Amino acid sequence: MGTLVSIDADADDALFERAFGWFHEIEERCSRFLPTSELRQLKVGEPTVASPILFQALRFALLVAEESNGAFDPTIGHRMAERGYNREHRSGATVELPLPATDASYRDLELNTEQNTILLRRPLTLDLGAVAKGLAVDAAARELEPCENFAIDAGGDLYLAGNNPQGQPWTVGIRHPRNEGEMIVRLRVQNQSICTSGDYERGEHILDPRTGTPAEAVASATVVASGAMLADALATAAFVMGPDEGIGFLTRMGVEGLIVTKDLRCYETSGLCHA
Repeated sequence: MGTLVSIDADADDALFERAFGWFHEIEERCSRFLPTSELRQLKVGEPTVASPILFQALRFALLVAEESNGAFDPTIGHRMAERGYNREHRSGATVELPLPATDASYRDLELNTEQNTILLRRPLTLDLGAVAKGLAVDAAARELEPCENFAIDAGGDLYLAGNNPQGQPWTVGIRHPRNEGEMIVRLRVQNQSICTSGDYERGEHILDPRTGTPAEAVASATVVASGAMLADALATAAFVMGPDEGIGFLTRMGVEGLIVTKDLRCYETSGLCHA
């Protein structure tokens, strides 16, 4: 997944192994960079029976795409590749992908919930980067439930259970989009995930699927939700939407969030818990 994963928990080796194992399993199912991944085996015009992992990830991605009216779209992969995000993170090798239809969108996917099949109606490149990592965090969190108090950090996608080592709810600093080493706000989180999409990690890597161009109104979007898959996907959608539409969207989706604009104005939902 191109990221460092850390887990802080009072657990035995077997539990840690099972928790970390989900990241490997989900990457092998959902990566657009691995030629052997299940995602890469999907074929145009042929319904393919999918594993529960891939089916769940793609079904969720389509739900967010529909709710956001395309501000989030799992078929953005070819546009990401066109901008240079087409290298496997471990080997550095360029990933060659089939030429997609230029106007392909999430509407060109068909899922059959009775048969667990996925159908690509047209050539397209799926990218589940804003879903798969969160799905792995959520799966690892379920493994670690016996620990009660633990923290999972997958490249900034967090799940924070119970209390911190001081017996208090976890405090998370949200990075200042422009001042390195500085926090723009601190939030209090307990038994929830918190994920941030920002323009500072890899440059303009968040594209508006509706236009194919970089989303330019926002510097960062943070979401606090019950799970990391939900928080990560909604943060991406809110980043693309911009502050006004994005905050309204997060409120409608029943999560809390913070959006920081390029000129460092902060917009937030009414129930966001500051530390």
